[in-house]
Amino acid sequence: MKTITVVIPTYNEESNILMTYQRLQKIFNSDLPEYQLEILYIDNYSTDSTRAQICALAGQDIHVKAIFNARNFGFSRSTYYGLSQATGNCAVLMYADMQDPPEIIPEMVRKWEEGSKIVVGIKNKSKESRYIYFIRKLYYRFVARISEIEHIEQYDGFGLYDQSFIKILRELKDSIPYLRGIVSELGFQRTEVFYEQDVRKSGKSKFNFIKMYDIAMLGITSYSKTFMRIATFSGLSIGLLSIGIALFTFIKKLIFWNSFPIGTAAISTGVFFLGGIQLFFIGIIGEYISNINIRAMNRPLVIEEKRLNFYEKETENQ
Repeated sequence: MKTITVVIPTYNEESNILMTYQRLQKIFNSDLPEYQLEILYIDNYSTDSTRAQICALAGQDIHVKAIFNARNFGFSRSTYYGLSQATGNCAVLMYADMQDPPEIIPEMVRKWEEGSKIVVGIKNKSKESRYIYFIRKLYYRFVARISEIEHIEQYDGFGLYDQSFIKILRELKDSIPYLRGIVSELGFQRTEVFYEQDVRKSGKSKFNFIKMYDIAMLGITSYSKTFMRIATFSGLSIGLLSIGIALFTFIKKLIFWNSFPIGTAAISTGVFFLGGIQLFFIGIIGEYISNINIRAMNRPLVIEEKRLNFYEKETENQ
């Protein structure tokens, strides 16, 4: 019997733990009875009763596994690490908020059995805020345009991954991995499954503006040089324009010495404009340098506090 590991990252999801377990059990019992379901929760240092609920499920069902991080290592690192620890024949990555419907997992499994090593879920509709959906749509299109690799639009990581691809993830030495880019860059030929994204079933989203910004900048700085090149060309263009304005001003002053006051308004405007441009691109360069620095230190993705229901052989193979 083949085993499918469903990896579920968690952080303060106490109201969703039992729901995810029951919903997955129902789907596998009715639609995928020929497969062994294995659920792997990777908890990113929750401060509510999330861990207690996971421990209770693991005590009742040996097919519920868990990895508890020693502290919060960030969404991207924890999610990637959890996926890399999946031991089933294939792994499905889904999120505890249940916005991505697990009911399409059977369709993903069928595509996998037909030969697809990677089956990604693509949102073609969404019940979430129209404003948030619109902003994400703009971001996906923007990154797809500037990225040096193909970028999958409306894909948040929800999908099925064959164990051969999981092995690739384990072998990568990236301290701040961007899963969406890795799937596009290093993944096998993939199949897409479309779905309508639901609203969060329970609890409150942990993603604020700063966290969304972090993920957005990780995608941009990991797979695009566009902003660096914009900085170079902008500096060159502004420099040439400044020389032209300086020559024009000098000539006008020579011709109309007494009636052409240079004044301070133009100078002040130019100084503030150039200062703003410089600060913007210094910030962009800082984002690139920060990512380079973290990757150069080659620190582990996460530090585990403990594992539940992992056998010794499985732990040694990680």
